[in-house]
Amino acid sequence: MSARILIAEDHADSMALMRYLLEAHGYVTLCAADGEHAVALARGERPDLIVCDLQMPVLNGYGVVERLKQDAALSSIPLVAVTAFSMLGDREAVLAAGFDGYFSKPIQAARFVTELEQFLPPALRAPRRGGAGGATDAGS
Repeated sequence: MSARILIAEDHADSMALMRYLLEAHGYVTLCAADGEHAVALARGERPDLIVCDLQMPVLNGYGVVERLKQDAALSSIPLVAVTAFSMLGDREAVLAAGFDGYFSKPIQAARFVTELEQFLPPALRAPRRGGAGGATDAGS
């Protein structure tokens, strides 16, 4: 069983890229274009992981992390910031605010899913595809 991942991102192209990459690896995605909607989706759907931009309308990423970490039913869901904030000290500020991880934009498409999977329990990670021929049987 693959994880359900909530993407909170107001930039359509960034949302589309993250969604494409995650779904191509077999993950189910839930999408929110603002922080308020992200919190509502998290409460209603209980995703396995949340990927959250910091600069969003209605409620920014810091507001999202604050609300989710204060909710006992949601506080254990890993929350990873994906943001254009990449100045010295930004990573530390994001982690100090309660995020479990930090990715700077632009994301590295070749590594994004693999690095994001580190925040999921192994049982929820998408199975790896076979080699060049696509064979996954041990005897192939």
